[in-house]
Amino acid sequence: MTETTKTHVILLACGSFNPITKGHIQMFERARDYLHKTGRFIVIGGIVSPVHDSYGKTGLVSSRHRLTMCQLAVQSSDWIRVDPWECYQDTWQTTCSVLEHHRDLMKRVTGCILSNVNTPSITPVIGQPQNESSQTIYQNNNNVSNKPTAAKILGKVGESLSRICCVRPPMERFTFVDENANLGTVMRYEEIELRILLLCGSDLLESFCIPGLWNETDMEVIVGEFGIVVVPRDGADPDRIMNHSSILRKYKNNILVVKDDSNHPMSVVSSTKSRLALQHGDGHVVDYLCQPVIDYILKSQLYINASG
Repeated sequence: MTETTKTHVILLACGSFNPITKGHIQMFERARDYLHKTGRFIVIGGIVSPVHDSYGKTGLVSSRHRLTMCQLAVQSSDWIRVDPWECYQDTWQTTCSVLEHHRDLMKRVTGCILSNVNTPSITPVIGQPQNESSQTIYQNNNNVSNKPTAAKILGKVGESLSRICCVRPPMERFTFVDENANLGTVMRYEEIELRILLLCGSDLLESFCIPGLWNETDMEVIVGEFGIVVVPRDGADPDRIMNHSSILRKYKNNILVVKDDSNHPMSVVSSTKSRLALQHGDGHVVDYLCQPVIDYILKSQLYINASG
């Protein structure tokens, strides 16, 4: 497959990130590596979307702090960014609504038609709106191939995300650089399929099997229209989990399970263990959190006396 025929993917991870751990970042890296190895996908971006303060989870610190910690955790990444949209809303948003927001945002800003797992687009998915001129916007004055590549797309995405900010509702003012509000400049890339996939651990997948926890209509949209990339953790068997849910079985082909040779314990994803380590003064906290996040936590006196 050529770069133009592969599915271009943006990975979206939703969660408390209370705090964000090394394991959360490793999930992105492992998922990207695996998707690339399949030969079917090119990952052009990753989005970390922290949950709204009104989620109500015990010990959840303010989004002001969680956004900053997430930003510190990804500051050295050239493809993972933090998006504050969830935190800026009036109330808690469902995972389904967050996925739909990002899909609609990309449609509005780029004039594109995003495909989903069931109905791949037969039209350019990153392109000019249909009522505009068909003249190509991207031009190469060196007379080399104008065909899109992952590098070109990722470069434009990076430029736009670092430059353009979304409209934010009134809230407590704090310093935060929104690098991930939209895709910015309209580009015309022919025959490219773009898809947003939910990135999660097998614990979230398992939660789909708990009766009444998830709205079934939302589950149908998340798994049926978008799709999921699952990174196994704590010895969980995603195939076994999927057999316990009729919806997961129905859309099994839309669930991509990361399979690699990594022996890294996914327990380092645990924000709970990192909070406990902080409360107990456990030096092993460095196994869970990157140093800039630890420094910020200590400076802001977070979690030290928290009960969550």
